[in-house]
Amino acid sequence: MKQILQSYRSGELWLAEVPTAACKSNGVLVRTRHSLVSAGTERMLVSLAKKSLLGKARARPDLVRKVLKRIKSEGLAPTLEKVFAKLDEPITLGYSATGEVIEAGRQAVGFRPGDRVALAGAGYATHAEFNYVPNNLCARVPDAVSDPDAAFATVGAIALQGVRQTEPRLGERVVVIGLGLIGLLTVQMLKANGCAVLGVDLDDSKVARAKELGADVAVSNEAAAACEAFTQGRGADAVIVTAASSSSGPVQLAAEISRQKGRVVVVGLVGMDLPRDAFYLKELDLRLSMSYGPGRYDPAYEESGRDYPFAYVRFTLQRNMESFLYLVEQGRVTPSRLVTHRFAFDDALSAYQLLSGQGPDRSEDYLGIVLDYPTDARIDRTVAGRDPVESRAQATKDGTVGVGFVGAGGFARGVLLPELGKQRAVRLTAVCTTTGTTAHQTAARCGFSLATTDYATLLDHARTDAVFVVTTHASHARLACEALRHGKHVFVEKPLCLHETELTEYEEALAQARAAGHSPCLMVGFNRRFSPHTALLKREFAGRGTPMTVSYRVNAGRIPPEHWVQDPEIGGGRILGECCHFVDVCGHLVASPPVRVFASSIGSDRRDVVARDSVVIVINYADGSLATVSYFAEGHADMPKERCEVFADGESAVMENYRSTQFFGSSKGLRGGKQAKGFAEEITAFVDTVRSGGAWPIEWTSLVQTQRVCWAALRSLETGEAVELPSA
Repeated sequence: MKQILQSYRSGELWLAEVPTAACKSNGVLVRTRHSLVSAGTERMLVSLAKKSLLGKARARPDLVRKVLKRIKSEGLAPTLEKVFAKLDEPITLGYSATGEVIEAGRQAVGFRPGDRVALAGAGYATHAEFNYVPNNLCARVPDAVSDPDAAFATVGAIALQGVRQTEPRLGERVVVIGLGLIGLLTVQMLKANGCAVLGVDLDDSKVARAKELGADVAVSNEAAAACEAFTQGRGADAVIVTAASSSSGPVQLAAEISRQKGRVVVVGLVGMDLPRDAFYLKELDLRLSMSYGPGRYDPAYEESGRDYPFAYVRFTLQRNMESFLYLVEQGRVTPSRLVTHRFAFDDALSAYQLLSGQGPDRSEDYLGIVLDYPTDARIDRTVAGRDPVESRAQATKDGTVGVGFVGAGGFARGVLLPELGKQRAVRLTAVCTTTGTTAHQTAARCGFSLATTDYATLLDHARTDAVFVVTTHASHARLACEALRHGKHVFVEKPLCLHETELTEYEEALAQARAAGHSPCLMVGFNRRFSPHTALLKREFAGRGTPMTVSYRVNAGRIPPEHWVQDPEIGGGRILGECCHFVDVCGHLVASPPVRVFASSIGSDRRDVVARDSVVIVINYADGSLATVSYFAEGHADMPKERCEVFADGESAVMENYRSTQFFGSSKGLRGGKQAKGFAEEITAFVDTVRSGGAWPIEWTSLVQTQRVCWAALRSLETGEAVELPSA
């Protein structure tokens, strides 16, 4: 399928051929009929992408601060590698569209193939021939509403949410500052609500259009005087700011023209340098309107499909879209009167030339820009990627390993794929993601032969010898076991699985593969055990004569409760999701079966604090050794993340954040240098094992023990008691 993409690094726009997105269980796959180009938001995004790196840094100082913090903790080279990988990700444009449902997930409530729907959401309702959209970001289109009008539903919901925040009353006098798409829709909605409306904009053509659409008064200058006359000197009951400007002028004007105890609602992206005296002396009520309405920016609502109870949240994001479409059906809002340009989708780049003033007539006015899509677009979930691997294979001796990826998030693109790129014995064959854009860009950037959204295509690919599973945690076991049953070697990112029953599924998949004559290697991404620092500790304490004590402290930092990692059904929580790393290092160093686990966490009644994210896990081993994993989420970000102390036979060693390791009373150690967490070494170990058919880099028994310790820690937190583990 075709989709409009933009390079965030260069600003270049192009119409790309990408795989059609997969349809997830709680959403729908839609054949797009029309989409709306947002003159304000998309012009801003396109303009930002075309800035130089310095210009981008000036525009987003918040991101610069994050980069500087990461450089401090991880070093310059690894951070820059991740930053440039992020810059290479294409931007998907568009967030308001309409189309026909062609596939509905099993949990897609209220939708079925053939339904006409309006679509919302950046990254979902994009300018593409097909879009996957979660259930709560769709609204059924009434029969009397045309497809082009329905394409305005998201922008209409933004306007409607601003009106709802204003709480207008019949007969009130309301001022709308900014008469772009949202402002003009706001004017019509206020008139439908029985309000008198004054519109303000610097553009005379928009002022004229506001009058055509029902504004009682509209002006391009002398707004304060116009408002005084409009309100008989009393001031506006409410002011809605729908302008887009870096200046604080619109909110300052809103304060000036408001009556005492009036209401000011900010919808547009404007400066917020508020005049205190004006707001204070008039005791104004200032409100901000959050995009489309309740549910926006809530992953549980948007992505997981968890609706808010109707009785308690009457108008959600989705119900705002439905309300807007009802207003259109009744003829009270007329989006078609806002359309100034329509382009066939194949000529869509002309729309962006218009936005950037590069068209034939650079002074041409525009407002509503609608893209019209072909009706015969075909679903194609696999497209050819960039394929330099053939020449690489020819330049390499026999024994190269064909590697496919399922999942290509930030960690895969920023860490694993760059390390694989250094392996001359590796051929990148196919990459599979749920979104076609990510698969397309990853294939183009890294050199995969195929980009696909169909996992079966990857598994059936004859040239793929090994599969990397780098997806959300809940899918690890299912995807890895499918690959094993197909005779593929598997590298699965931690954790191995979330549920104990899935260990049996792994064993059955391995048995099936062996029965079919395959000998697949299964490896989990426990990179830290492969670090030169861990290897040094392992080597120097290998001949100890007394039990070992290991103290591993982690300054992990917070992850919000709403993050997917915290969802027990998707991420499994941080003990399973990340603590397993440190449990694995302890078990690797001790080299004795764990027999007893006790865990204790902080107590907190704060909703933004996840108590289990600050936990101490005590592990006893069969040989008498003891390890503690102290995992803390409430520390300062400037403190180094990891420290491991090891004691045995009168010897002591300290590893500091994989930058240095010191043995006390000895000259042994690793000092200075960049952070070495073992990613390169683990990739090399896996590739070498696949090529040689030798022993797994991490034994199955060790993988199982790490899982069981983490599950035991969770049970200990539930019961407050230690959990005994079998010694074998």
